[in-house]
Amino acid sequence: MSDTNIASAKAGKKTGQGANGQGAPRGRIWPILLLALVLALTAVGLAVAARDQAEPVVLGILALLAVIGLLALFGGAAGVLHLGMSARRDNLLKIVADTAPGGLLITDRNNRILYSNAAYAAITGAGTPDEIRPVERAFASHPEISDAIYRISRAARDGLAWQEDVRLLRKGEGEAEPAWLRISVRNMAMAKNKSCRVWHLHDVTAESERQENVFRELQTIIDYLDHAPSGFFSADGEGRLQYLNATLAEWLGIDLARTTGGSLRLEDIVAGDGVHLLTGSKPDGGGMSSTSFDIDFIRADGSYRPVRVLHKVVFDEYGKALPSRSLVLDRRAGIGSEEIQQAAEARFSRFFNSAPIGITTLDGAGRVDMANGAFARIFEGQTISNRPLTDLVAPESRKRLREILNQARSGISGLAPVDVSIGGENGSTAKMIISQSAEHGSGDSGLIVFAIDTTEQRMLEMQFTQSQKMQAIGQLAGGVAHDFNNVLTVIIGFSDLLLVNHKPTDPSFKDIINIKQNANRAAALVRQLLAFSRRQTLRPEVIQLTDVITDLTMMLGRLLGDKVELKLVHGRDLGLVKIDLHQFEQVIVNLAVNARDAMHPDGGVLTLKTRNISREEARELDLKPMPGDDYVCVEVIDTGSGMSKEVMAKIFEPFYTTKDVGEGTGLGLATVYGIIKQTGGFIFPESEEGAGTTFRIFLPRHFRDAQEAAPKAVEEKATHKDLTGTETILLVEDEDPVRAFASRALSARGYTVLEAINGESALELVGEGNIDIDLVISDVMMPEMDGPTLLRELRKRLSGFKVIFISGYAEDAFDKNLDEKETFTFLPKPFNLKKLAETVKDVLAE
Repeated sequence: MSDTNIASAKAGKKTGQGANGQGAPRGRIWPILLLALVLALTAVGLAVAARDQAEPVVLGILALLAVIGLLALFGGAAGVLHLGMSARRDNLLKIVADTAPGGLLITDRNNRILYSNAAYAAITGAGTPDEIRPVERAFASHPEISDAIYRISRAARDGLAWQEDVRLLRKGEGEAEPAWLRISVRNMAMAKNKSCRVWHLHDVTAESERQENVFRELQTIIDYLDHAPSGFFSADGEGRLQYLNATLAEWLGIDLARTTGGSLRLEDIVAGDGVHLLTGSKPDGGGMSSTSFDIDFIRADGSYRPVRVLHKVVFDEYGKALPSRSLVLDRRAGIGSEEIQQAAEARFSRFFNSAPIGITTLDGAGRVDMANGAFARIFEGQTISNRPLTDLVAPESRKRLREILNQARSGISGLAPVDVSIGGENGSTAKMIISQSAEHGSGDSGLIVFAIDTTEQRMLEMQFTQSQKMQAIGQLAGGVAHDFNNVLTVIIGFSDLLLVNHKPTDPSFKDIINIKQNANRAAALVRQLLAFSRRQTLRPEVIQLTDVITDLTMMLGRLLGDKVELKLVHGRDLGLVKIDLHQFEQVIVNLAVNARDAMHPDGGVLTLKTRNISREEARELDLKPMPGDDYVCVEVIDTGSGMSKEVMAKIFEPFYTTKDVGEGTGLGLATVYGIIKQTGGFIFPESEEGAGTTFRIFLPRHFRDAQEAAPKAVEEKATHKDLTGTETILLVEDEDPVRAFASRALSARGYTVLEAINGESALELVGEGNIDIDLVISDVMMPEMDGPTLLRELRKRLSGFKVIFISGYAEDAFDKNLDEKETFTFLPKPFNLKKLAETVKDVLAE
């Protein structure tokens, strides 16, 4: 019997099975087949012999016996065939198991051997069948793998699948030879709730030797990298250092043992923001990134070491970065390739000189050592080479700059940027960022300074601040203007009614005049507040500035006095503008009065010039924030004392004045600025102390389309001597005193006045339109229903009436609720008796 059948034969003796594995059931089938054949033949013979003499019953019994015999014969033959096929299948499986290259052992739950193949015997060193042992006992002579054998045996008893790779020593002719075995076990279910354990043993010595060879080759590479003349490191995607060679560790002055286990990170060895260059790699089309950087590494003593890093990162199919492979070249003078050094210097020179921000290096004394073009541009007009940086800035900024420089030299990092004033004609400013130089820590106390020109940004911030101031005061002015102007309307109006009944010789006449004059002053103040905050109600119209300024000549002559000469210089073919006529007249008057005061007491010349500005000229002027477009320019030029830069910076601020107390409100130029900006124009002042001042106003040029009518000539309206009338007027005003004054004033002149306290009462008064209304005078801002909404409702009931809106502050009610085609007249509050009567007469006469 062969070795492959040792265990099987022993098992067969115990179970009563033969070598073929079938046993007694297969031996007992042949007598059954023989008996069935004899029975069938006998029954057939007797039936033939007695077919002529026997009774039918006897023949039936003999036929039945013949059938039973034949069935038994066929059944036995089928059993023989089935048992033969099963035996062939079992023999095939057994041959496969017997000839398997790996060891195979089958044991029951009590660790008794049920089967083993020749490979198992060879691996365990069993020479005879009696020497075959289970795995626990087969390797009892190898204490070096006892722990692994214990673990896998324990797993087998617990019903677990397990695998162990063990390294054992074989007893050879010479020294012990290492061998690697892979032992695995699994439990397999059998019939009748039984189970067995299947053990596999494979010799994996060749595979392990290949791995050891790879490891030895890798160790050779690592040994080479550790002693290479260049640095090398590998870092994962989160910046943890996986490997750092001995050369780089020596450059940085750190213990190589500190670099293992991911305890060191890139930010521990890379200076500044250079770590972001290494961790920010993105894959290209080939799934990798290869870049090079010139950065600084940090040595253990805090000094910097300039290096070039050739950085390569490979990414997996999900875009995740695998550990990098980074070669580090030393960029210090005299180290590395001369070509690399020269190329690095050329790249640095291009970067340094083309940088958009100013960069300079300072020596230990704080003098400018090397500076780029952007730095020289910021300090244009000054000699910067070998000068202390503090001497380049304005005196008021030197103390703070000196403090920051001292802190940087002392090693403090993360210093906040410092804003400095440079001075010069345009009041330049800059923001400076100061850091230690790359060689800090090596005996050099030099610094690097980055300078950003913030002049334009500061100007924008000042404009924004000015805009915020105007918005705040504008909100305040708009909030009080409506109610305040109602009060002033009552004071002025009833003062006029009193003056009608008092002669100039009456003792109280002068008192009433004083009341009215001061009320008018208060009204002018409110108008200025609304004007400079751009909250007033404008009625723009297309006009020709030549006519407007010419008509102002007489009034300006009276305002300027005899010592100031007025000159007018008009450009040819002056374009049209669309502005509020009365507000523009206020702009010219305010500028003229300021010019007169600046030329006091000696007098001088005030010149008003007008000209067209084309789109190209506007671009060439480059006046921020005015866009390039077509404008009509008005210049107001005086030969007065001029203004300093400090005064120029504040002239448009509300309530700022250089005049003595009581001589000005500080709202004149603020009002001018507000009117021009609300009109959509721009104003720019130019002044120099002792050389006069020029205000240049740019108004958008208006081009008429084919359907637009020509601008009306500016002409004075005729003064009406007869201000009486007999028409019917609907007066809608929610303020009782204002309504009472207006009603009395109009009734005294013969008009029929119908009063309403709000829009709803006005609609009730009108009803279904059974009364004739010639004129509607309505407040704009009223509770529940404003004036424009009331007008829209009245148009549905009445027709042919004219409209006058009155308001102290209309805001944007006209834009929201009034049809663009609707025509009306606006009478701003406060108004006096004469202005009310004239406006009514003019509207009714149209």
